[in-house]
Amino acid sequence: MPFAIYALGLMIFSMTTSEFMVAGMISSLSEEFGVSVGAIGFLISAYAAGMIIGGPLLTVGLLKIPRKQAFLTLAVIFLIGQTLGALAYSYEVMLIARIITGISSAACFGVSLAICFNLVGPESRGRAASIVLGGLMVATAIGLPAAIIFDQYYGWRSSFWAVVVLVLLSGLLGHLTIPPTPKPASVSIRNELGAFRNRNLWAAYTTSMLIIGATFAAFSYLSPILTDLSGYAAGTVPLLLAVYGVATVMGNIATGRLADRYMMLILAIGLVTLTLALVTFGLFAHNPIVAFIAVIIVGLAGVPMNPAMATRITRVADTGTLVTTVHGSVISLGIVIGSSIGGLTIDAGFGLASPLWVGALLAILGLISLIPYLRHKGSERNLSPHSETINPPPDLGSPTFHSELDVYKSKSVNELNDMNSSCRSS
Repeated sequence: MPFAIYALGLMIFSMTTSEFMVAGMISSLSEEFGVSVGAIGFLISAYAAGMIIGGPLLTVGLLKIPRKQAFLTLAVIFLIGQTLGALAYSYEVMLIARIITGISSAACFGVSLAICFNLVGPESRGRAASIVLGGLMVATAIGLPAAIIFDQYYGWRSSFWAVVVLVLLSGLLGHLTIPPTPKPASVSIRNELGAFRNRNLWAAYTTSMLIIGATFAAFSYLSPILTDLSGYAAGTVPLLLAVYGVATVMGNIATGRLADRYMMLILAIGLVTLTLALVTFGLFAHNPIVAFIAVIIVGLAGVPMNPAMATRITRVADTGTLVTTVHGSVISLGIVIGSSIGGLTIDAGFGLASPLWVGALLAILGLISLIPYLRHKGSERNLSPHSETINPPPDLGSPTFHSELDVYKSKSVNELNDMNSSCRSS
């Protein structure tokens, strides 16, 4: 794999650490700005909202800029937002900083994936995506715990400055290792938007959203579930979350190597496994051994489906920057939906285990969303790499079509002339 792909993964790691770390320093930020815990929780939602809405809009504005330049531009925008957060003297300033970082992060996800897909052949895109998206997994396993430690020992601002340094480093590595890309003069916003007329793309988006929603419905509330239901000490929870993070990294490595060949099979098996793990966890949440095993399985089967999800998007709608950016926004939407519904069920009095059942239901819906495609695959033996690639009908108004038609006419006329000559000679 080109080293540039690892630089892209480091950038995603840095930005995702920034996204998650506020959840680990809620008390510190609440005390700093004199606001409620709920208000600090809104900082997480603001970041996600920036990713969902602002990311695609910013991507549209960068479509005609070379992708390397777009990547570096987004890194600078993120640096501005992250630095503003590190210097924030009020809640309102921090809120603005989170929106800026959320918008630039979503766009950077799309640009990074588009760059990585162009650096490798079609047969290696799943593995390349696993390295870039692996930054997300490592952020869960290492970035979030490290940010919490920085907060505890050096204050919350040190965590923000640490991310600033990481983004600077990954931006510099990207500048040095990403090959120059020409200005995409042929790219038009109309063509990029045209990809969204493909219903198979929206089906793939829906499955991705349900997978991530199912995972984060459980992950968002693992801490209180493990302490209040499973009986673990509060000091043990960070270790359990680290185990979860390591499981996601290991799962991501495995699926990344297999996604190019067994894309739909990974999604189907992953959703079945995730469903069984969450149902078992929900039934036996009071058993610490079952809870520990379930945490590992959720880590192995949930988020690590990302490489297969990304590969599916490229098979359905190629590697357009806007398509991949919207996929990142859909994933963020899944996080919001899963965690929000899980929280609502707790507030409604269904108990701390209720988010596990929410996750199981979303996973089942994700599996149902695959059934039409699995049937189609079964009939055509298309668990192969290009299972969902559908050749569209020719555009009768395109210059390419008319050019091919003229060639066909010319060949036909020549063949008729040859036949007439043969008849005359005979």
